[in-house]
This record gives sequence, C-alpha cells and structure tokens, in this order.
Amino acid sequence: MQELFEKVYRGNDLTISEMQQVGKAIFEEQLTDSQISALLVGLKIKGVAAAELTGLAQVMQGKGTPMLAAPVGVMDNCGTGGDHSHSFNISTTAAFVLAGGGIPMAKHGNRSISSKSGSADILEALGITLTVSPEKIDYLLKEAGIAFLFAPTLHPAMGAVMHIRKELATPTIFNLLGPLINPYPLDYQLMGTYAGDSLVETAKTLGQLGRERAIVIHGHGGMDEANLAGTTHCAVYQNGAVQEFSFDPEEAGFKRVPLAGIVGGSAEKNKDILLSVLRGIPSAHYETVLLNAGLGFMASGRVKTLTDGIAEAEQSILSGAAYDRLHQLIVKQQEAA
Repeated sequence: MQELFEKVYRGNDLTISEMQQVGKAIFEEQLTDSQISALLVGLKIKGVAAAELTGLAQVMQGKGTPMLAAPVGVMDNCGTGGDHSHSFNISTTAAFVLAGGGIPMAKHGNRSISSKSGSADILEALGITLTVSPEKIDYLLKEAGIAFLFAPTLHPAMGAVMHIRKELATPTIFNLLGPLINPYPLDYQLMGTYAGDSLVETAKTLGQLGRERAIVIHGHGGMDEANLAGTTHCAVYQNGAVQEFSFDPEEAGFKRVPLAGIVGGSAEKNKDILLSVLRGIPSAHYETVLLNAGLGFMASGRVKTLTDGIAEAEQSILSGAAYDRLHQLIVKQQEAA
C-alpha cells in the first residue's frame, strides 16, 4: 500500500485497480487517519484523474445499498455542491421538469452543501419522505417517473471518512464522488461541478462508469449549475470521447442576471420558488431552471441543441407535466406507505 502512496506523492496517477485497492483499505479501516489525510491531500495537489475517480466510485458503489432494477433511459442530474452560491434548489426543480418530459429521474441528493437548504431539506418541506427502502424507491421511479435517493442512507460507508474531511476543511476527491455513485446503473447524466479544472476527467469517469451519454457543467462564478450571470463550461461524453463547449446566456436566448438574482433561502422559501417555477411563473429562477433542464434533455440525447432542450423544458412546465410529476410522487408515496 505504501508504494501506491509514494506513487501519488511523486505526482503520478493511480490506475483503476490501484485506486480500488486504496478505496477498500480506506473503508475496511486498514489505514490510519493520518494515512488517509496524506493521501487525500496528495491527490488534491496532484490533480485527480479519471481512473482514480472511477476506481473509488466503484468501491463506493459496491459498498452502497443495491437497487433492484431501473427503467430504460434512467438519468440523474445531481451536482457536487460546494460552490457556496446559496442558490435555490436548481437541480431538484429541474429534475421534475425532466421527469415531466418523460425521462425516468433517479435524483441523488443530500442536505445543504452550497444552497441554504439542500434537496433533502426542500423535499421534506414538500412532504416527501427520504428514508424509504430500495423497494419503495423502485416503485416510485416506475410509477411516478421520479424518485429521490438520500445519499447518507444509501452510502453509509462514507461516514468512515467524514471526520477526516471536516478536519481537512478543503475539497477532496470525496467532494466529486457524490454524483458519481448513484446506486442505479444510469444511462444518462447531467452533473454539475464546482471543480472547473476537472471537467474533462469527470466526464471521462462517467463514461467509464457506464453512462451512454453525459454532460458535466461548471457555471459562472464556480457554480455547479448553469446560470444567467456569465459563461457556462461543459464537457460532453459520448461514444468513448469527450468534447468541450461553452456558452453565454445570450446564446441560449436569455438576458444576463447576476448570481444575487437566484439566491435561495430557507427550505420553505425554496419550496415556494420550486412551486412557482413548476407553475410557469416568469422569473430569473424560471429561466435558470429552463437552462439547466435544457442541458438535461441534451444529456439524455432527446435533443441535439441547447435551444431545442430549452423548448422541451418549457413544454414540460407549461403543459403542466412537470408539476404533475411532483403531484404523482406525493400520491404514489402515500400509496406505498
């Protein structure tokens, strides 16, 4: 094991199998806190490679709660968080829009990381239970077209390193890991990241984890969402290759809005914002969700251009389909109780 540590310290990337060895040693408590800390800092200084993300994600998935089955075309649009933007729950709202467009959404989520309330907080405010069994999650995904997977209950092994991450007080490979370890074998993924320097490596990782198509995005101001304040950078994985592109709000048909225009608040306030968007009430929040859901439709392969994706998103909202997904989720959850 020490030779693998030395490899990282010399600035060399670990292979997938080497990172799997390291990951198993971490979660099987074969390493001291000091060894884990040194490794995490070494990886951070070196820069995390796709093989390292893939290897660690595979170990985490192996130790997570297995799901039973997944509909064809299942997708997630979870982001890393960690951008300190205090935005409203963009990806959570966009998930209902994508589901309204007919895409099965297995939305991975957690409590607040970069928002004032995380997806778990806003869902509880909406009356949606988080700690449900794999059987119930499967049922909701099939019957409502959308289900939310609360990461801490599905990945208990992550608790083994939480105290180390808190002590280090700096983003590490584990901050990138959350969106990569959805318990379902996803076909498609839209993933936001605060780590703009890891766009391509993250997109490669999603391909190595079996995604058919995926888009990784890094928004203006370091946000893990596309926004209307400036340029969004994207990396698209498809057919074994990664391509990059960037766009400004004007190119997507929107006027610029500063990040202060999409700041959220408490779970109750963010719930009100989510409901207003799903009801089609014009606002900067509404346009931001259209933009992100549009990228989601692109990631799913449903459309080829962002303009067409935004049109799909608007149709999902204005037809009432997105709001209906929320209603169906609440109804089906009550039926399954």
